[in-house]
Amino acid sequence: MLFSEIIGQTQIKQELLETVRNNRISHALLFYGPEGSGKLSLAIAYAQYINCEQKGEKDSCGVCPSCLKYNKLQHPDLHFVFPVATNTKVKKDPVSDNFIAEWREIFLQQPYMSLDMWLAHIGVENKQGSIQREESREIMRKLNLKTYEAEYKVMIIWMAEKMNETCANKLLKILEEPPAKTLFVLISEHTEDLMATILSRTQIIRIPKIDDESMRQKLASDFSVSGEDLETLVHNANGNYFKAFELMSFENSNSDFFNYFTQIMRLAYAKNLPELSTISETMAGIGREKQKGFFEYALKMLRENFILNQKKQEIVYLYKKEKDFSEKFHSFINERNIAQLTKEFNEAHYHIERNGNAKIIFFDLFIKIMMLLRS
Repeated sequence: MLFSEIIGQTQIKQELLETVRNNRISHALLFYGPEGSGKLSLAIAYAQYINCEQKGEKDSCGVCPSCLKYNKLQHPDLHFVFPVATNTKVKKDPVSDNFIAEWREIFLQQPYMSLDMWLAHIGVENKQGSIQREESREIMRKLNLKTYEAEYKVMIIWMAEKMNETCANKLLKILEEPPAKTLFVLISEHTEDLMATILSRTQIIRIPKIDDESMRQKLASDFSVSGEDLETLVHNANGNYFKAFELMSFENSNSDFFNYFTQIMRLAYAKNLPELSTISETMAGIGREKQKGFFEYALKMLRENFILNQKKQEIVYLYKKEKDFSEKFHSFINERNIAQLTKEFNEAHYHIERNGNAKIIFFDLFIKIMMLLRS
């Protein structure tokens, strides 16, 4: 991965290049920022640049033996850790190495992927991916080996907030006193879920959303869109390239969530309890990660419809299908119910995350929506 292949982030690239030029490479970094901003790509490009044998002023050469292996994510001194779970192939104590082939495949396909996309790719979307105790043993083992051929051994931990407490605690010492020429790059979207002791041992680099102009150029190139369609896509992506990618293939991504949301709202308004009970059973079976994804999507729809109600069209982020539905629906989301609706969806998300009974959680939520929509 070259810096030139990453969308925008000009200032961050410059800061990372400066650390190498000035020989100020920190042993532990935390790249923190929103989904779709390019954190993982930046981490790999940075590691590749550090170990490039013919590095230029602004980028890796891309052709030396080290770069060629980095381009395929197959360098022996580049290691990855990411959330995993058991599936049909891995029945017990899953670690990242069990899924490294799938990891390389999906990153090369979509470097801006989301956690949901990754878990679906490895067939564990019905479970909550995590980084468990067994992973910490693998990390310690790999980092205590000598480097094979690079100057730096690199350990990239994607979605570091998914580390459980046992795993995180076992990494504290090696994060504070790593072997020589070792680089840790932790990547996170929710630093509030990381242990304070982990945060204190890393240099935090805030990765912002992708700027509109860089997004505009990339989308025009990737999807051959222009004019008003391009501007709408840039606006709705809101700095998240993965979201733009999803919007361009809406029928295969948020379309399910959109259909669930519209169906639930219509049934709730009609006070159709039997059908609401049926859909609660359906949603109980779609898997924890998708359930959480639906709650996040629903909260977004509530927020955008409330903004529509307030007549602030310029800060509304809706796709065409969503806009068409919201033209009539937004009048039902107002000052009298938005706070309570938001609270109920957040609480449902919280209970699902803690493995509550999904059918009960959904049906209880639907009853509350039924009452609140008519407030």
